Amino acid sequence: MRGRGVAPAPRSAARGQGPHGRRGVCTRGAPGSQLPPGRGIRTMARLTAWRILRSGSTAPLREVDRYCARAGLDDRDRGLVRQLVGTDVRRRGTLRALVKLEARGKPSADVAAHLRLGLAQLFFLDRIPVHAAVSETVRATTDSLGLGRGRYVNAVLRSVLRTRRSGSSGDPQRDLVNAPWHLDKPLFRNPEEHPALWAEDALSLPSALFKRWTKRHGQDVATDLALQALREPALSLVCTGGNREAMALALDEAGVPSRPGRHERVLLVERGATGTVLASEAFTSGALTIQGETALRAAELLGAKPGERLLDLAAAPGGKSSALALAGAGVLAIDKNPSRLAAMPAALERMGVSERVQPLASDGLAALAPNAAPFEGALVDAPCSNTGVLAARPGARWRFGPGSLAQLVTLQGELLDQAAQRVAPQGRLVFSTCSLEPEEGSQGTRAFLDRHPEWSLAEEHLDLPSADAEGPLDGGYRALLHREP
Repeated sequence: MRGRGVAPAPRSAARGQGPHGRRGVCTRGAPGSQLPPGRGIRTMARLTAWRILRSGSTAPLREVDRYCARAGLDDRDRGLVRQLVGTDVRRRGTLRALVKLEARGKPSADVAAHLRLGLAQLFFLDRIPVHAAVSETVRATTDSLGLGRGRYVNAVLRSVLRTRRSGSSGDPQRDLVNAPWHLDKPLFRNPEEHPALWAEDALSLPSALFKRWTKRHGQDVATDLALQALREPALSLVCTGGNREAMALALDEAGVPSRPGRHERVLLVERGATGTVLASEAFTSGALTIQGETALRAAELLGAKPGERLLDLAAAPGGKSSALALAGAGVLAIDKNPSRLAAMPAALERMGVSERVQPLASDGLAALAPNAAPFEGALVDAPCSNTGVLAARPGARWRFGPGSLAQLVTLQGELLDQAAQRVAPQGRLVFSTCSLEPEEGSQGTRAFLDRHPEWSLAEEHLDLPSADAEGPLDGGYRALLHREP
């Protein structure tokens, strides 16, 4: 017997025109569309998250600030929108499986997005009460798609809720990974029979990527890499204006607890403290800057020396250029994206290195004179598939594919070729990516060496993402190359 207020099963939701009915439908609207009279701001936050997911953007998390600004949302509700969109992106495989569990037929893409957002709140955002998660999701659906679809979403959410149980069952087909819930019936495929398909749903990692990792590293390592991609990453801060202990104390005085990273100059803080960090004196004075350990190690591998002239190709947002300049080198920082370069001057000024770094918007080295003086060294931290940093860039997993990988490999080779031509004899070149794929790492380096026999490999490193007693580590590849005299 159903309890009071519990909606009928999804099959009966058709009375209100179901998942495809048109009764009372409101237009999706522009990012700044307003709610109907009487609706609360929390509904607007959920509507904004839904609009972002349905915008067609391949990087929805990058759209959060723009959509929230147009909707007039404050910092608190922006945080909710970011949580909702981020959870959908990071957990999309599991959320899709939950939708299929109780939905009758195949909901439209618009309805499915509302369902995923509602289920994200019910299973992964534990601070949101069940009644609020359901009612606000239903209101957002009704306001955007009409009463019939709102009733359908209500029915599906409540039907899934009836299968939810606390704790672990010990059954990988029923347990939600890294969440305190299991279902009373199978949700995922059998991992023994279909490991890649189980990983796509339970770990929200595309099966093609899981198969690649399994072939290269074995199934246990592939599973661990997928688990690392599910974690919420910490914010990595590099100490540039004092020792790590002093910077940790400064953060603590600003109300931000921190812990040491693996690198001796890195502190880690919760991402929820980003606003406080940005407003802190330690950050505004340039004593701290935001940079991942993988990028920091790539910059350090070049071994910048005072007075050297270095090239940073694909330089935005400027963290690596700053690291090279702090070592006393002069840096030409080139990036093809003017909008990404636009924020660099202020960051360089904050770090006190604006006089040693010259930002330049250019597609490769097209804007550089053919007879320009050569550089002592170059850093090519190339655009890549980001498979080593899926925790920080969760959307990259859904963009991965053989076509996009081939395009990136071609681009990486072109950037390396261009940089190599501008490095003086006896100079050095660092090639780095945030990828675990050999095509974007060791194979790319060997292909470069085949094309340029005047270069040799000095050292190379591949880090796999991990989180142990030493702290979390992003994945990535870096290689140091030397040019013959």
